Amino acid sequence: MTNAATQSRVEELYKDQVFGTLQREFAFENPMEVPRLQKIVLNIGLGEAKENARALETAPADLATITGQKAVITRSKKSIANFRLREGMPVGAMVTLRGRRMYEFYDRLVNAALPRLRDFRGCSLKAFDGRGNYSLGVREQLIFPEIDYDQIDRIRGMQVNIITTARNDEEGKRLLELLGMPFTRG
Repeated sequence: MTNAATQSRVEELYKDQVFGTLQREFAFENPMEVPRLQKIVLNIGLGEAKENARALETAPADLATITGQKAVITRSKKSIANFRLREGMPVGAMVTLRGRRMYEFYDRLVNAALPRLRDFRGCSLKAFDGRGNYSLGVREQLIFPEIDYDQIDRIRGMQVNIITTARNDEEGKRLLELLGMPFTRG
């Protein structure tokens, strides 16, 4: 177990306030029932990798810069003629964050990256999957402060999936809300 000196702000917030609040609100008797963040998965689709081989280097490098963890190249599972796609061709890059890196990334996402979005009015409440997990699409990697504008070759969007141990959307929404996710009101 990590000591208090190595915990991120979000992890401390969860242990000090969110855990107890969720346990009271949903009347969980067993502490293992209380929802928590399980992992965060970031994914960049690389449809351009067929024409631009350099994209296979720069997109994973951007993910590694944002997360502090090496990205994995994902490959197609089957051939699709209409997309000129063969089995085994690179189609994306992904990173799965757990533990301290997950909490630190969540903190940067909520407190640094999302507020940098132009005309940002909050995250949609419709992006839950029915099991308490949340998906967020980001149009450009430039919203992360770690990315240097002069170093990127192309603006790329990414998918951020926040996986929780919540059993339904209501529990997942409340967990993310208490951890600071800026949801839209209404």
